[in-house]
Amino acid sequence: MRSLAFLVALTGLCACQMSAPLQQSAEEVARGQAKTVVNTVVESKMPGLNAAPVTDCIIDNASMNEVFTIAKATVTGIDDSTVSTVMDVAKRPDTVTCIAKNKLGLN
Repeated sequence: MRSLAFLVALTGLCACQMSAPLQQSAEEVARGQAKTVVNTVVESKMPGLNAAPVTDCIIDNASMNEVFTIAKATVTGIDDSTVSTVMDVAKRPDTVTCIAKNKLGLN
């Protein structure tokens, strides 16, 4: 976990100096970690919804900076700032459209 936090921090600080494959790999790791966090937030804040597709829509509409910020919560824990970031992305028109387009209903 500490190596992930280091990798996330290093990617955020040095993204412009990294080779494309390394940056892509760091982004993929961060997205995977962020999905875990977002899934937890969605299950907590949107009970009754199928969390996985909602999570995908949120991750797909988050900036990489937001993804890295959310992913850090796998190491530091989910706090109010993390929840706020997730919910802000969830409220964006493109995210809402994605959720509706996937016809997400109640379980």
